Amino acid sequence: MKSISIHGIDSKLEQVIKERAKKEGRSVNKIVKDLIAQGLGLGDKPPDNRAMFVDLSGVWTEAQEREFLDSIADLETTDEEDWT
Repeated sequence: MKSISIHGIDSKLEQVIKERAKKEGRSVNKIVKDLIAQGLGLGDKPPDNRAMFVDLSGVWTEAQEREFLDSIADLETTDEEDWT
């Protein structure tokens, strides 16, 4: 398999790639290859975007969830006066 060197990657891009690799538990090399393939429209499966939101998943306690659902409960009803 061929190797390609990419020169001039700025520190911000390097940081984002490394953070993504760490978050997904994959190597930087695999992340870069996947990004290139996706950018070129290659690959047989769509990207798994769940990893981008892993830090938001399952962070509420049951009490916080109940409090949130209670606070938006009135949005579940329709006020007929709003439609006349």
